[in-house]
Amino acid sequence: MTEHTHPLAYRRSLKGQTRVDLANLICAAAQRRGLRSGTDKHRVRKWEALGVTPEAETQVYIAEALQLPVELVDPDDWPNWLAGSDGGVVPFGPSSTVTALREALITAMERLERRAFLTISGTAITALAAAWATGRGTPLAAQMEGGKLVGDDMVTLLENTSRQLNSLATDQRQHVSALVDAHLATVTDLIAHGRYDRATGLRLHNLAAFLAQTVAWSRFDHGQHTAATKLWIAGLHSAHATNDPDLGAAMLGDLAYQAAWRKDHTTATGILQHALTRTEHPAARSLLHLRLARTLAAQNEKRATLRALAAAEHHLGATSGRPLPAWCAWMSEADLAVDSGQALLDLGDTRRAHQLIAEGQALLPPARDKTRGVFLAYQAASHLGLKEPELAAHAASEALQLARRIGAPRCEYLVQELLPDFQPYQHAPGVPELLAVAAA
Repeated sequence: MTEHTHPLAYRRSLKGQTRVDLANLICAAAQRRGLRSGTDKHRVRKWEALGVTPEAETQVYIAEALQLPVELVDPDDWPNWLAGSDGGVVPFGPSSTVTALREALITAMERLERRAFLTISGTAITALAAAWATGRGTPLAAQMEGGKLVGDDMVTLLENTSRQLNSLATDQRQHVSALVDAHLATVTDLIAHGRYDRATGLRLHNLAAFLAQTVAWSRFDHGQHTAATKLWIAGLHSAHATNDPDLGAAMLGDLAYQAAWRKDHTTATGILQHALTRTEHPAARSLLHLRLARTLAAQNEKRATLRALAAAEHHLGATSGRPLPAWCAWMSEADLAVDSGQALLDLGDTRRAHQLIAEGQALLPPARDKTRGVFLAYQAASHLGLKEPELAAHAASEALQLARRIGAPRCEYLVQELLPDFQPYQHAPGVPELLAVAAA
């Protein structure tokens, strides 16, 4: 472990702190207790570079300086108790929501992701999902001391504008990402420093989860996977604080989708299985079962895939006396058909897969351009599986043009992944044109 990859250096860098900054904050923590600390930048370097272990009391001050839950401190397990060493995942705790949100914001605002030590392990994410599945959030209390009062009008304004920004057409949302980022930063500051009653606190945490999820998808679409993971984890912490199981399942479902996208199907399966233990609304269960079917199919688990697809179809048609969660309100027969088709495509049932993907494409409403682009890429893959290069090239070209128009690099990536499969058909109608456009 070098000084650049030491968990303390990682935590410092997340906070934008120099060694001098950290030393000053440690001294301040001691002073609040009427004590003195001799910590300076040279001592911090000894901890990070020379493997020196701080005293137990000093480790408490370090946690406070880094805004980590003091409950994490385990002097006998230095430096492993630092959350950054546990796969990059902030564990649940009474004060973990703001910690997770701030860490996610710092990571999301970076121009380049850290490669040295900002790797988030699938094992750690699955463990967090298990902790969510077996535990309940600490009851959210009012925060009525210190800070300035957070009024209803302020929260309503943030709620309304956040949803308006997210409801813009896909080709317009690409222009307002900085505004959504700013809304999340504002809500995080209000949770951390504002004064509010319990009802307002619940609204702020729900809004934080919504915004974290929105920003996460934006980062994910642009290939910024570490930032996206941190944001979904922060959303999970916010949902956990409100004890809303369906909202927590939303974040876990997205983390599983990302893991499957990155071909980590073991992690995706584990997350989804934990998520399904507490998910309540039928539409939410339908979506999670559908995602489970996709990742099971990628592992060639045919029977389990078909069971998950049947469950997804059953729950999508089920009625519920409760409001539909906003995060899965878009779930429709179109999504069920296309993702079922993609699962069957992975299992080798190409003809039926093609039929379902075509049906779903026809059912998709015009407003969902990004999803249409993804579906077109799936359609191109199914045509290739049937050795129909002309039709595949047409669908892939349409997906590529749409992705570039609306600013959807993830959709473009799907098309780029298919290009090697077009090489045997370079003389088929439409294929040379596709290859030329893709290379442009």
